[in-house]
Amino acid sequence: MIVNFLIAPDFSPEHFAGWHMLNTALQKRSGMQLHLLTPTSAAEQADLLAQDKADIVYANPFDAAHMVRTLGYVPFARPAQRSDEMVIACAAASPVQKVEDLKPGCRIAVTDNQDIKLIGQRLLEPADIGPADIAWVIVDSYQAAARMAIKQEVDAAFFLADSFASLSRMTRSQIRPLVESAIHDISHVVLAHPRVAAQLPALSAALLALHSDAAGQLVLDALGMSDGFEAITQEDAEFMIDLMDALLD
Repeated sequence: MIVNFLIAPDFSPEHFAGWHMLNTALQKRSGMQLHLLTPTSAAEQADLLAQDKADIVYANPFDAAHMVRTLGYVPFARPAQRSDEMVIACAAASPVQKVEDLKPGCRIAVTDNQDIKLIGQRLLEPADIGPADIAWVIVDSYQAAARMAIKQEVDAAFFLADSFASLSRMTRSQIRPLVESAIHDISHVVLAHPRVAAQLPALSAALLALHSDAAGQLVLDALGMSDGFEAITQEDAEFMIDLMDALLD
């Protein structure tokens, strides 16, 4: 049985090879036949989910909420010591010095990642501007968001904190962080469709043990997840989902 392993499209390009390394390592260690799916956009991911083609999913917290509560996916792992934080940044040359300097009508570049957008909107509350006060500029990647910020084609841009940190030194020298979230309790999670329940113990054991040997550590380092993965309970996942619901309110 071929098991489709779908990766959320918000990872940094430099980690693309790492996901293929992980897929190969998990196949060898679990004895499962895994097929990696790497959609390039949230829309492509949604299409694959709508076609019921994803058996295992590395999902962002916003998508995980829908997949667990509506589609019945089971959470079983998450990156260890790694929460999903986000950064709001502007051009280094921008007159904007703090979030409160952003005014109604400002232009903000954002990828099609609802979790980052939700957290960002909370961080904008000191500026007293809501979603309707913002001219959202949808971009395909955090690199594109950075380029628009540098050129001051937007007043600010939203970034996943890990993706912001992985931008080149030259790029980061031309943009300035205004604020970074510190929620700590929200992260990507690894989910399994109920139809692969029988294979889940072997896959989970292989994933959680990667950090225990040198070969597995090389894979984790290539992913930018040196601390490996840890188990997550249904209760932990529900708590995180409740936090996402709170951000929506």
